[in-house]
Amino acid sequence: MTQQHPSNLSVFFAIGGVYVSQSIVGGLTYSGLPAILRSSGLPLDQIGLVYLAILPWTFKFLWSPFVERFRLPAYGPDRSRLIVMTGGIISASGLIVAAHLGLSHLAMLVICMIFIAFAVATVDIACDGYAIENLSAKNRGWGNAAQVGSAYLGSAIGSGLFLIIYGHHGWKISIIIMAISILLLAVPFIYPQRAHSEVRERAHIPSLKAAISRPPIRQGMMLCACYVAAQKWGGAMLVPFMVDAKISLYYLGIFNGIGGLIIGFAGAITGGYCVKKFGSHKILITALLLQLVLLINFILIAIQPQPSQILILICALMSSSGIMAFGFVALYAQFMHLADIRQAGVDFTIFQCMDSAVSMTIGVLGAR
Repeated sequence: MTQQHPSNLSVFFAIGGVYVSQSIVGGLTYSGLPAILRSSGLPLDQIGLVYLAILPWTFKFLWSPFVERFRLPAYGPDRSRLIVMTGGIISASGLIVAAHLGLSHLAMLVICMIFIAFAVATVDIACDGYAIENLSAKNRGWGNAAQVGSAYLGSAIGSGLFLIIYGHHGWKISIIIMAISILLLAVPFIYPQRAHSEVRERAHIPSLKAAISRPPIRQGMMLCACYVAAQKWGGAMLVPFMVDAKISLYYLGIFNGIGGLIIGFAGAITGGYCVKKFGSHKILITALLLQLVLLINFILIAIQPQPSQILILICALMSSSGIMAFGFVALYAQFMHLADIRQAGVDFTIFQCMDSAVSMTIGVLGAR
């Protein structure tokens, strides 16, 4: 049996690239696309349908054991590299199809985004399991900060940079650029350094039954449902609201891109440091209190006869990027602690599915 693990630094780069690419799709779907549709005059109830693309993230726990069994065969090296490479190609191909569909076929576009989300969600199962296995316990907090920080970088690209490119070059060119970005970002993970990952025999068979039978998993699911609902309810239709406030897509793209990147990264790094120093539970409570204060201020600004666009953008960015990143580092650090390393991809996926289910419900109901 050979036990050789890649260095923590190489793991950070590998998972970082994958998480950035995943969040490009997420930012494009849940922020960039709704902004474009709203600027085209679509009603909020139709825009809310875009959130159905969260469905694969909600139900990926159903196929996570099969992915994990394929990734971790009874004997031999893990197959994370193959899963990430295949998923990246499928995701990029789906975006090329979306580029040619255009905005006039909303139903087909939503179906296409759901298909892309399926591929991205499957890659995420493998990437999460790989990260938990290969990061030492003392570095998992920073690994999670890298995860969340990379997610905000991808979201800034998918929602901010995408809108800027769209404003200059239109739908097709902007989507194709996003597809190319996804392929390039997979390179650090599929680079040959992955070939010396651990080769061994594995007696444990990953399964949902093994996960649900553990009390820590059930406790984590309840924590996830309550925390995500509290954090995200007020921001479900934040982007369409800002469009209604006459904030142009160009400036919205700049603030979401540059502002979201800076504030999201700052929130993630601060969260990683604070989790290590104070523990995840205290940071979760602090994040909820800060979110409440920001949303109250947002409401007070929005009800003014002539609300300040700058103040609206600042409050929105601090809420959706800074505080969200700060709190979710703590939440996902807790998930890593609760996951069984023998089937980390399955356990972590269950928590993420709960997150996605609550997010999708909030997104759809928020449009009503």
